[in-house]
Amino acid sequence: MDVMDAIRARFSVRSFKHYDIEDSKLERVMEAARLAPSARNLQEWRFVVVRNEETRETLSEAANGQRFLAEAPAVIVGCAITSEHVMSCGLHCFPIDVSIAMAYMTLAAVEEGLGTCWVGAFSEERVHDVLGIPREVIIVGLLPIGYPDAEAPPKKRLPLNEIMMLEEWRGE
Repeated sequence: MDVMDAIRARFSVRSFKHYDIEDSKLERVMEAARLAPSARNLQEWRFVVVRNEETRETLSEAANGQRFLAEAPAVIVGCAITSEHVMSCGLHCFPIDVSIAMAYMTLAAVEEGLGTCWVGAFSEERVHDVLGIPREVIIVGLLPIGYPDAEAPPKKRLPLNEIMMLEEWRGE
C-alpha cells in the first residue's frame, strides 16, 4: 500500500472488532510516530499505550462517555512533555508536533489493517489521574486503535480547486 492509498482508505473508526492487536503491528504503528518530524527535532512527544480493559473503560468515561474507546483493543494517549517551544511564527510546537506523529500513526495503522479515530473530546484532568501522567505533561489527543468493525463511509471533501490557491489568497 502506498501513502495515497492509506490516505484514501483512512476513516474515523468508532466500531472495533474484539481482536487483540499483534505486538508487531502496534510496534510498527509506534515506529511511525517515532520517525515523524518535529520542530527543531525536539521530539517532545510521548505516548501511553493502554491495553488494560478496565483502564480503557475509565478512559472512555473521561472522554465524555465515548464507548468506542473502551471497545477498542488499545488506546494511544498522545502527550507533550513541554509547551515551552514556540516557533518564530508565534505558534507553539507541541500541538503540531504531537498531531503530526499521531497522523503518521493513523496512516501506519491503515497499512496494518487497523483503524483509528482521533479523539479530542476528553477531560485532560481525568486522563492525567487515570494514567498517572504528571500535570506538566499536556495531553493532546486520544487514539483508539484496532480492527475496524465497519466499512468506510463515503468521504465528503471539498474539491481541490476550492482549497488550493496559487501564488496569492483569493477571497470568497
